[in-house]
Amino acid sequence: MTSEIPARAGRREWIGLAVLALPTLLLSMDLTVLHLAVPSLSADLKPSSSQLLWITDIYGFLLAGFLITMGTLGDRIGRRKLLLIGAAAFGGASMLAAFAGSAELLIAARALLGVAGATLMPSTLALIRNMFHDSAQRSVAIGTWMISFMVGAAIGPLVGGALLENFWWGSVFLLGVPVMVLLLVVGPILLPEYRDPKAGRVDLISAGMSLVAVLTVIYAIKDIAEHGADWLAALLIVVGLVIGAGFVRRQRKLADPLLDLNLFASRAFSGSLAIMMIGSFIMMGLNLFIAQYLQMVLGLSPLSAGLWGLPMVGGLIVGVMLASTIVRWVRPSVAMGVGMVIAAAGFGMLTQVDATGGLAIVVTGSIVFAIGLAPGSVLSTDLVVSAAPPDRAGAASAISETSQEFGGALGLAVLGAIGTAVYRGDVADVVPAGVPPEATTAAQDTLGGAMATAGQLSGQLGVDLLAAARQAFTHGLQVTAGISAAVVAVSGILIMVLLRNLHMKPEPEDQPDSGQAAEAVPVDVVKSRDGE
Repeated sequence: MTSEIPARAGRREWIGLAVLALPTLLLSMDLTVLHLAVPSLSADLKPSSSQLLWITDIYGFLLAGFLITMGTLGDRIGRRKLLLIGAAAFGGASMLAAFAGSAELLIAARALLGVAGATLMPSTLALIRNMFHDSAQRSVAIGTWMISFMVGAAIGPLVGGALLENFWWGSVFLLGVPVMVLLLVVGPILLPEYRDPKAGRVDLISAGMSLVAVLTVIYAIKDIAEHGADWLAALLIVVGLVIGAGFVRRQRKLADPLLDLNLFASRAFSGSLAIMMIGSFIMMGLNLFIAQYLQMVLGLSPLSAGLWGLPMVGGLIVGVMLASTIVRWVRPSVAMGVGMVIAAAGFGMLTQVDATGGLAIVVTGSIVFAIGLAPGSVLSTDLVVSAAPPDRAGAASAISETSQEFGGALGLAVLGAIGTAVYRGDVADVVPAGVPPEATTAAQDTLGGAMATAGQLSGQLGVDLLAAARQAFTHGLQVTAGISAAVVAVSGILIMVLLRNLHMKPEPEDQPDSGQAAEAVPVDVVKSRDGE
């Protein structure tokens, strides 16, 4: 076995990275633009309430459910090949969604978009793993990949709003078509192909079990976040966990499993997944309250609230860029741990907001916690994909994406439940005398319900009810921000202690053929070997 300094990426790899950033940017935009189109597509297609929920939710459900299967499939058939197949499917599904003439057809198109999206994310990240062997360059590449996702999330509402002001609701889906066409044209030229030369066939039973396990648990968690806990959600979680346990048991027995459980034996891999889940947990859970606070408490329009969210995206970008530089001189555990402590300070600022004028505090606190969370996000992603053998990069990338989906769903459920409980308790204590019982019940349910009820009450009574509800919601935001600060502060300390021995080490170009998983190699090399 030889251990050589890995070759540094050249111009072709960096241009290829720009190509990979395109579908990443598009996917994040696609997650945000649909909500803007809901009013107009509802007026046109007239979906039922159940159909409307499936139109908005099925994309995310199937994307999360198929990530592990698609990541492993890319390792076996070729990551570039899977990426291009997914690009073609995504472009076709986008056209189908744009011109859907019924709610049923739009649901089917959104489902296909979710499956196609599951091929894109792990493929792009796995290709980055194989294109950039130098650890410093790989950190920059992954940071660039993440920045493209953040930029897409930031500009998605702005671009979508502009389209909806001038065109029909289906125009938001056409954003993806030219991007996917460009990827199909330049991808075969600029992107290398990698696959595991020793991989067998995909175990379809394992694929089905992973799909059902992930879908049932995430669906149940999101249902709890929206409607509260009930017996059906609890049953779905139990079913998902039982199937998940069966999936794990099956992987232990298979000679060529869909998911290599040995990956989790690496402290770098498992610890980084935990960091991803924590970051997603906090961001998804707290951002829900921040968005409502800006619009329902401070009275900003959706567009203004979106614009005031741009500084937070800027903070994430700055944090990613700093992390890629700082990690050259300090251990990743220090960069991530200190970042978490900085994020805790930002969340602490949010505990000081009030119901009358907290915009400056929200913007400042958001910038600070975004800068602090960014190192953990980019470096943990790098550690996950670099801790896995090259032939398992697709599966590792898919696991990282799935962990973030779980973290986000849990954040919405847990922090959402805590904030809602605080709100309801406060409203019950401060409802002005004279408010009818049915109005009190509606006001206790949500802040939106309180605003609607206040508008129906006459005179000072409605004004007092709205002020009390806004103050109660602000208290809920303060409590969830305080919990977030405590969680990330403790996490930062644990990261610096438990992961202190981790280093961003350059990988050798020559990998051993025995005792470890085989190196993923370019397909043309595989073919030449097979012909010998």
